[in-house]
Amino acid sequence: MSQAKQIADIILKGFRRHFSLFQAITAKAKQRFELADWRAFQQDSSERISFYDRRVTEAITHLATELPKQCLDETLWQQVKQHYMEYLAFHPQAELAETFYNSVFCQLFERKYFHNQNIFVESTLNKTHLPAPVASVYDSYFPAQDGLKQTLRNILSGFGFITPFIDLDRDIRLIVKSFMAQSSHGRHPVYQIRFDILKSVFYRNKAAYIVGRAVTPDGQQPFIIPLLHREGAGLYIDTLVTDAKQMTIIFGFSRAYFMVENQVPSALVHFLRELLPHKTLAELYASIGLHKQGKTEFYRELLNHLANSKDQFVAAPGIRGMVMMVFTLPSFPYVFKVIRDKFAPSKEFGRDTVKARYQLVKQHDRVGRMADTLEYSYVALPRHRFSAELLDELQQVIGQSLSFEDDLVVIKHLYIERRMIPLNLYLENASTDEKAQIMDDYGLAIKQMIAANIFPGDMLLKNFGVTRHKRVVFYDYDEVQYLLDVNFRSFPKTDNYEDAMFAEGTVCAAPGDVFPEQMATFVTPQPQIRELLFSQHPELLDAAYWRQKQDNIRHGVVEDIFPYPDNIRFYHQYQDDSTDDRR
Repeated sequence: MSQAKQIADIILKGFRRHFSLFQAITAKAKQRFELADWRAFQQDSSERISFYDRRVTEAITHLATELPKQCLDETLWQQVKQHYMEYLAFHPQAELAETFYNSVFCQLFERKYFHNQNIFVESTLNKTHLPAPVASVYDSYFPAQDGLKQTLRNILSGFGFITPFIDLDRDIRLIVKSFMAQSSHGRHPVYQIRFDILKSVFYRNKAAYIVGRAVTPDGQQPFIIPLLHREGAGLYIDTLVTDAKQMTIIFGFSRAYFMVENQVPSALVHFLRELLPHKTLAELYASIGLHKQGKTEFYRELLNHLANSKDQFVAAPGIRGMVMMVFTLPSFPYVFKVIRDKFAPSKEFGRDTVKARYQLVKQHDRVGRMADTLEYSYVALPRHRFSAELLDELQQVIGQSLSFEDDLVVIKHLYIERRMIPLNLYLENASTDEKAQIMDDYGLAIKQMIAANIFPGDMLLKNFGVTRHKRVVFYDYDEVQYLLDVNFRSFPKTDNYEDAMFAEGTVCAAPGDVFPEQMATFVTPQPQIRELLFSQHPELLDAAYWRQKQDNIRHGVVEDIFPYPDNIRFYHQYQDDSTDDRR
């Protein structure tokens, strides 16, 4: 066997081990859901994120053991790539295997070798001829054969849940009722309807999601059916989601990755894209837990956008951060964040702490309130695409992370995330009703994060963003920490304002002490904004409320946080049909 072929074999073997272990831990999700073992599910989700880097390290160690150091030869590795490509011609996870190869190569070679002759900058996966047809990932059901209700029963029973449904007849009745009310496709006779249902269930947090579409002469109606497990009672259908906006939010960038088994990810992702056309390949790969593939696809999207646009990178609008320098490309819906060389004196931590906090969020349940961040090393961008003002500022504040190669700007360590309107800027131009709505959502965002054991640290409005769907999302992780690591205290009770101010100024605060009452003065100094927030969420000022959330976490309580509005849940919509309280 040639040395090139031997190297290709070792890398592919490493990938196979990775994907096998990834699928094995993913497969546990069904059992976790059936047993209502939510803490174990959270642990699995967190642990899975580190699988990829471990397997890449193992593959590199194997190469070092089996091969001499002189194997780091560019010509040799071009031969390696050719052998590897031959292996992937009919490989069901070809695109993932390409990314794994890239990860190994990029840890062995310097950045100057990162081009398409050596790595898969461009995928060899034929987008029109996938490893398996898209139809292989779903089953089709025909109500013309068994009737609408029996077909739904067949769909739900086909997933083989060992936990029984509380009242399946009622759930089916409500699905039919909701489908008829929500979609024009429901008006067609049953012989003109086909259901395409993904074979794999999507698990996340405390819910299981069945994803599919109804196909009629009018086209397709995508839908999601969330299942919940009421401990001690059984399973039930919580709602039917057909609204495109709500489906997009369920698959949003601010949520934990789904646990979903699948042997041909490219086919699964392409089916999802048919249902969610506004989602990119990068976003969809990330949503199903393949975040490294998401990074690869995103980088290709960025390169393609740069090749087809002419605008320049500029500093992001808003207040300059004390830890991060943020810039953006106006025509591209993302921001680019780099850790500053020097922090403001008030920041008593360093670069490693910031990186650790971003990783904490990556591994945690983001409950729809924390932005997913793509992390890259040694990113090269065209120098002429940077405005002169931005380039000057970058050289001043991130000089240690910046270098130049010919006509390229190389950034040593870079975070990229979806662009949002900073909450403080949004409020400047919002109507009174919009302010009330968004401050209510800001309060909900805080509550949902702390329920998931996340304390934002710096809760200033500038550290939160507003998405295109008008949701408040936290994106500044400089001071994020676990809620259980914080000591919540109250100021001494006084009879008048002067005494209160005197008391606040003289209270001794230890490291880790937080006084929720300070939210009223520091987080929301504007009287109107303060009133809008605390008229809807007064408990946020009460230290006892925060301590109760800590007690809940210590006792293993995993709260329900739904990725869709409460008013579309069946218990709310059809109270006459719902005989039990499913809240």
